[in-house]
Amino acid sequence: MTPLLGIAIAVAALYLLFLLWYGGNGKPLTQAEIDGFLHELGSRAHGPEGEALLESVRALVANDDGKEFVMQNLVRYRARALYPPGHTFDGDPRAADRRYGKAIVWPLLRRGSLMVFVARRSGRFIEPAGADAWHYVAMVRYRSRRDFLRFALAIERADIAVHKWAAIEKTHVFPVKPLVSLIFVRGAVGVALALAGAALCWIVR
Repeated sequence: MTPLLGIAIAVAALYLLFLLWYGGNGKPLTQAEIDGFLHELGSRAHGPEGEALLESVRALVANDDGKEFVMQNLVRYRARALYPPGHTFDGDPRAADRRYGKAIVWPLLRRGSLMVFVARRSGRFIEPAGADAWHYVAMVRYRSRRDFLRFALAIERADIAVHKWAAIEKTHVFPVKPLVSLIFVRGAVGVALALAGAALCWIVR
């Protein structure tokens, strides 16, 4: 095997591994899986808020197609971070949110998911009466609803979500599917690997 052929095979193999990890075209959740997620979530959530969470999960998984989606998050901070008893963090809600953001990087990536857009509010324009004053918007790509629920349970088990709820006074979260998007993750990775392979080929020639 020539060095150039070896590089081409390695680049192709890396891209295939990336596509397998990134996924986005899986099988829908089974009823048994849904029941399992709801059971564990129900054991962790109590009272009216817990029941509202379970209803939200039921709505999320209704008619699941197993495919990738983006979760839209609108967020408003508390005036002061509100941690449950036993936590000794300071009262800065933005610091609490930063702790959450750093802690979820690996739980997201290990499930082929990632933040694709985060932006702070920078002004005002058209606002209906009574509109919420959101502080920022975040969009997170998930490989599937299955992976979203696995992620949600993982951060609950690791006590990561406590930072999010300490920071946030109100949030509006809902799934979306892009109709038009200029975010080409698969293409960008393919181009980057191709360029890296071309550079290696040029070096070993």
